[in-house]
Amino acid sequence: MSHKPQVLFIGTGGTMSALGQGGPFDIMDYGAQGRFMAADEIIAYWPQVLEKADIVPIRFRNVASTALGPPEWLELLALCHASLAAHPLAAGIVIGHGTATLEETAYFLSLTHKLHVPIVVVGAQRPSSGLASDAPMNLANAIRVAADPVARGLGALVVLNDEINAAREVTKTSTSRMQTFRSPDFGVLGHCDGDRIAWYRKPMRRAGPDTEFDMTGITALPRVDVMVSYAGGDGAAAGAFAQAGARGIVIAGFAPGFMSPGEADALDRVARQGVKVVVSSRAGSGRVFGTARKREPGFIDADNLNAQKARILLMLALTRTDDHAEISRMFAEY
Repeated sequence: MSHKPQVLFIGTGGTMSALGQGGPFDIMDYGAQGRFMAADEIIAYWPQVLEKADIVPIRFRNVASTALGPPEWLELLALCHASLAAHPLAAGIVIGHGTATLEETAYFLSLTHKLHVPIVVVGAQRPSSGLASDAPMNLANAIRVAADPVARGLGALVVLNDEINAAREVTKTSTSRMQTFRSPDFGVLGHCDGDRIAWYRKPMRRAGPDTEFDMTGITALPRVDVMVSYAGGDGAAAGAFAQAGARGIVIAGFAPGFMSPGEADALDRVARQGVKVVVSSRAGSGRVFGTARKREPGFIDADNLNAQKARILLMLALTRTDDHAEISRMFAEY
């Protein structure tokens, strides 16, 4: 009998799963002509990772992460729960994911999962067919972290480039560099070194399984859109989003959370129509805090969440309540 831990590996596609047709130096256009491997095919391609755990590969999607969004998040969440129920002795779950939307899927899972084992989301900057691909080491490290008892209770984690980051805090900061995933304000939780997983801190904000967001029976998330402040912006997008049925709008405002007069007026109008407005910052770092100008129309501060993460929290908040104070509390706690 194996003494290795059992880890479930769910494949959603992405660069890690990609096999380009342009040879070992095809590390940019591999998605156009190549193909995406399923979870079991990735394990077969990189059998070295089997030294770290007994892997149970589970198929989900074989796509670029640009094709994943709220409907797929709900499916993926259900698959995580069903897979662990089918393999109750598993030490953790690893999800292979494209890097474009990896942080969004990870944060959604971090807020909604009700599992007692870690969820680790992993990707790669270079395809498996590329020279010096980071796919196998990233995958091996994600498996090691998922099997580590210390990883429990920290929410979903993101592992790339030998670094462990919290799903809430991490963001993709570079298009193609290997060190792209960073937590701008607070840094990594730990490192995946050759001899051991070295931990240094734990995140303080609430995360799964101890959250109030229960997706049982929920088949769709409320529509929330994102707009970006820019000099001279007239805020026309706000009215268009409201017309399209948005229940919430997140604005990535000027740091530390301001917007142009036109944008402010447009958001005032939709807020009076019942659309929830959350103010984030386009700077990508630092906390947005309350001012009298934002309190008067009832805007909600995103704390230090970037716009794409604030969107996810607002979507989930709106499955529970429309109350301004309650939503503000959630942004202060999660």
